[in-house]
Amino acid sequence: MSLPIATPKGVVRRWIAAFNAADPDALAALYHDDAINHQVAIGPVQGRPAIRERFAQEFAAASMECVPVNLFEDGEWAILEWKDPQDRLGCAFFHVIDGRIALQRGYWDRATFATPKPKSKI
Repeated sequence: MSLPIATPKGVVRRWIAAFNAADPDALAALYHDDAINHQVAIGPVQGRPAIRERFAQEFAAASMECVPVNLFEDGEWAILEWKDPQDRLGCAFFHVIDGRIALQRGYWDRATFATPKPKSKI
């Protein structure tokens, strides 16, 4: 008996869980061997080992959390609108083929992540 192919939304839900666990190995396992992860603010990396290394470097440099705002699916694509705990926003497009990510493209404002968000005066 073969297991069902994961839907794009299901793959992205697993991606969110692995990201929030700061687990570069679990994240890398979600990608095709020759996948591309193109974070537009910092440039693309290609291949599972390079994607894993990018995540490992990012997790070592900062504490990050992905809070889903919206998750949409259209055919082989999932679109994730997200925020972080400081309400900085971004979105990501995932092309999922045969249950693995072939292409991820992320859009977020690098400048907003470089400066801490001011605290509320309430």
